[in-house]
Amino acid sequence: MAVFAGPAKPFLSLNPQEEAKFQKEVAQARRRATQRQEKEKLTPGVIYVGHLPPALYETQIRAYFSQFGTVTKFRLSRSKRTGNSKGYAFVEFASEDVAKIVADTMNNYLFGERLLKCHFIPPEKVHEELFREWHVPFKKPSYPAVKRYNQNRTLLQKLQMEERFKKKEKLLRKKLAKKGIDYDFPSLILHKKEKRNASNTGLQKSTNSQVLSKKKKKKKGSKVSHTPTTPEKTVDSQGPTPVCTPTFLEKRKSEVAKMNVDDKDNEIVFKQPIPSVKEETQETRTPTRSRKKRRRKSNQ
Repeated sequence: MAVFAGPAKPFLSLNPQEEAKFQKEVAQARRRATQRQEKEKLTPGVIYVGHLPPALYETQIRAYFSQFGTVTKFRLSRSKRTGNSKGYAFVEFASEDVAKIVADTMNNYLFGERLLKCHFIPPEKVHEELFREWHVPFKKPSYPAVKRYNQNRTLLQKLQMEERFKKKEKLLRKKLAKKGIDYDFPSLILHKKEKRNASNTGLQKSTNSQVLSKKKKKKKGSKVSHTPTTPEKTVDSQGPTPVCTPTFLEKRKSEVAKMNVDDKDNEIVFKQPIPSVKEETQETRTPTRSRKKRRRKSNQ
């Protein structure tokens, strides 16, 4: 049995006389196949999608746009500080024609109570790093510098920090002196005496606030002792506000009605006008005239 080894041999014609023609035809067929493959190769198209609802995630948006065609790449822009969506994304389709159709159909489309804004991005304007690490899930930043600054330090580390701050302070003062600026800023490191003074001032403030609060409480107690014992009738401006329940309001209304009834009298009094001086004189004169008339009649 013969064993075949090595690379495959090229095509051979059955007629050795027509081998040259056969090789030419094979080369032509291969060229045609490569041209067809190149034509069939689809150029990808990228679209911009804006005014997206903030509650949507990458998987949901990609699943929605995959109904138009194959989505090769997708990137939803997120905030580096919070990780929340910024409301716009970039979608790459396998075909440029499909991307143009999607941009035309989805522009000004009502999606989640928002009008989407879509437009096709030409390949010249697409940045090289637009879809960099698009498949990696987003992670919130850890802020390593803040953690380093707030970490618990030993005595040696604290002393080293103080030395560094002192050097910075000296450099700043030298720069200001060279430029001829007379500016005396406070030192970056608090000394022990200053720390003690700051602590003492803080203690004094706390004690003063406590004393004031006690005096206020005493004043309130004296005011409450003078007032009647019923808390519903008396309402102090400094004291706690009463709870306005419906029962409390009804009691208030009944008390006000009683006070109004007590003030007014049930008896009806008719007030007569005060007589003037002329009327009084006329009243006094009337009996004298009547006597004179009687005397005249009797004499007659």
